[in-house]
Amino acid sequence: MADWSAKNPFMTTVSQNFVLNGEGSKKETRHIVFELKNSGLEYKAGDALGVIPRCPPELVEELLISTNFSGDEEVETHLGTCSLREALTDRFEIHRVSKKWIEGLANRVPQDSGQVKMSITSRQRFSSKDGAVLLDWSGTGNDGDFPEGYVEVGPVGEGYVNLISELTSDPKAMEDYIWSRDYLDSISDFGGIGFTPQQLVEGMDRLKPRLYSIASSPDFERGTVHLTVAIVRYNHHDRDRAGLCTGYMADECETGTTEVGVFMSPTRSFVLPDDGSTDAIMVGPGTGIAPFRAFLQQREIDGAKGRNWLFFGDWTEEGEYLYRDEMENWKESGLITRHDLAWSRQGSEKVYVQHLMKNSGEEIWNWIENGAYFYVCGDKQYMAKDVHSTLIGICSEYGGMSQDEAKEFVETGLMKTEKRYLRDVY
Repeated sequence: MADWSAKNPFMTTVSQNFVLNGEGSKKETRHIVFELKNSGLEYKAGDALGVIPRCPPELVEELLISTNFSGDEEVETHLGTCSLREALTDRFEIHRVSKKWIEGLANRVPQDSGQVKMSITSRQRFSSKDGAVLLDWSGTGNDGDFPEGYVEVGPVGEGYVNLISELTSDPKAMEDYIWSRDYLDSISDFGGIGFTPQQLVEGMDRLKPRLYSIASSPDFERGTVHLTVAIVRYNHHDRDRAGLCTGYMADECETGTTEVGVFMSPTRSFVLPDDGSTDAIMVGPGTGIAPFRAFLQQREIDGAKGRNWLFFGDWTEEGEYLYRDEMENWKESGLITRHDLAWSRQGSEKVYVQHLMKNSGEEIWNWIENGAYFYVCGDKQYMAKDVHSTLIGICSEYGGMSQDEAKEFVETGLMKTEKRYLRDVY
């Protein structure tokens, strides 16, 4: 395998970049294909691809304008000397302000820092179990006028506070502040504090690669690697924003022209069974479908005889049934033995993958008892926990175990000893 890494990425281009969602969907999920020809890069189904993002050029320009810098000024960084523009584009993450950078302001606050003021509004980020992230909301919270999905987490709108003092003395205020702000916001908030180019970059977080589960078998379209990417878009403080890497891939990566740095991140555990006759149960709602598309491609190419049971879910069938044609063809050919679909915003009741698992608990237990592998990919905070507890409940009910015995069977027996319960969660 070629010696490409996060520090020495392979520079390549995107050959395909299109939206998978149906018309009317409020989500933006993209299928992105990178070219790997002549790279020497190798991968297997289950691996991840590292992508090196670049900061949005518009944000870089706005930040330079707000600080009255040209961008040609030299600064010292962890990778050596470069121009300020290059540092803000390729060496630091400017889409979200860092705690260290805010703390570094304390020594440079002017004596009349009492004039540096703003209101602090408590918030709670709310993610539903199907992956929806609600946007920030501005309001007082009086009379319970919170929109759906928000709960009161502290006093709201209790007047103005000295911002720098508040942030450096109250960890929660600091977390609330940096959660929704980039450096352009903070430069505006702290307009009375002067910066040299070097002071501007000191304390910024270093630019880090993002890892994405690969959505293709290396034998499917040789010389390419496929990703399934949920594009993060939101509005904070009256400005539209995007996730650093997902926004970069959606908005800046033009097919055939834009050079992007990539590298492989191999997995040792999230792999197909060595024996192709082994059955596999795969639970992957949303973009969690990615590695299972790769698994199914690989099993089809290998002629594996094991049965495949796929659980998938999202908001609606019309808008978010990712890779519909491929999945329907695989069902027709028999590659997918069972295909259970859960739609959380279709019909009167919200249905999630764990509900469908519970409905088929006895059959799931029979598959596991006969040696099937059980895979989960996707949201760690909600979905994976619910699937995990549901699996324990199934093993208890149909395996004749107490709840504690079932927990031990799943977490020690399946996960650690037999390594038949495998997870790729994030």
